[in-house]
Amino acid sequence: MHFANRMEAFGTGIFSVLLQKKQEKEAQGVSVIDLSVGTPNIPPEERIRQVLSQAALDPKSYVYAIRDTSALQKAATIWYRRRYGVELDPDTQVCSLMGSQEGLSHIALTVADPGDIVLVPDPCYPVFADGPRIAGAQLSYMPLRKENDYLIDFSAIDPETARRAKLMIVSYPNNPTCAIAPPSFYRELIEFARTYDIMVLHDNAYSELTFDGVKGGSFLSYPGAVDVGVEFNSLSKTYGMAGARVGFCLGNREMVEKLKLLKSNMDYGMFLPVQQAAIEAITGDQSCVERTRQAYQHRRDALCRSFSKAGWVIDPPKATMFAWAAIPKTFPSSQEFALALLEKTGVLVTPGSGFGPSGEGYVRLALVQDEDVILEAADRIAKSGLFQ
Repeated sequence: MHFANRMEAFGTGIFSVLLQKKQEKEAQGVSVIDLSVGTPNIPPEERIRQVLSQAALDPKSYVYAIRDTSALQKAATIWYRRRYGVELDPDTQVCSLMGSQEGLSHIALTVADPGDIVLVPDPCYPVFADGPRIAGAQLSYMPLRKENDYLIDFSAIDPETARRAKLMIVSYPNNPTCAIAPPSFYRELIEFARTYDIMVLHDNAYSELTFDGVKGGSFLSYPGAVDVGVEFNSLSKTYGMAGARVGFCLGNREMVEKLKLLKSNMDYGMFLPVQQAAIEAITGDQSCVERTRQAYQHRRDALCRSFSKAGWVIDPPKATMFAWAAIPKTFPSSQEFALALLEKTGVLVTPGSGFGPSGEGYVRLALVQDEDVILEAADRIAKSGLFQ
């Protein structure tokens, strides 16, 4: 059998590797505390689950959706108007996604031909790089440095590379570094994209998970943003609907149209009961959003406080459901540290190298466990001697 050459660019995904390691330890009778994958354990509000369950009982729900219902498209525009102050046309500026991951996997196919350059942050969520790889694009990494508050340094991008680039992927609040971007950053981003005729994809999955009184916003709220790009948003973390796979691509009409065209040749639309549940989530009572934010902030505080006492000092993240933590200097790589941590404590984290070259020297911890479990993890780490 001779498979496609493009598969040579892919190894086994980091989260699949971690799952295998977890299963191996559990088979040995070890209780694993999993802080690796960002799988929320805060379920959707009962009102959302009720809408989903009632719609799932309707026999008429099991036809092909084919495309988004007009009700879902209108709901997305209501959501963006109310939450971000952004006006969008429901017919031409909204496209649902079967989770942001699906959109991130496919949008480069609509933008980049093989060999075209896509600008990708480093470190980044893996599919930011894998999506362009599927399209055969050439990646150009934009390093995110701690000394620059993990913001993209536009002045460091080679002008010739910028002229050749077709797409730039940006995401704040940022996964994995947990950084947030000020308004000046977005103004500079839009000007840079205009200057070099680059399309922008801004992933905004964590706009509601901002801490200490900071309020998240939208790339699309800045003048000129819809002229140069789109924003992805997700119901996975904000509303606990990760398994339901609901996201949106919103903004630039041409980019939305091309993604709709591609999807019309790839899928038959989102399950109708999930569409109805999404409408309920984004147009109904929003008090659950603040409760979710507070839950993650309390987990953040518990993790940083207890891990510090255990000898592992972690900067409190400003946003997201993660913490980005430096490893002890005694370990040559983030992967070796993560494996040692699992072996000695049963605590599973994600090596920073899984997010790109600049992730080396760090690990990402997901705030997906209740506070008592986080405290148990800290106790195990304290007893391990890894930070003595």
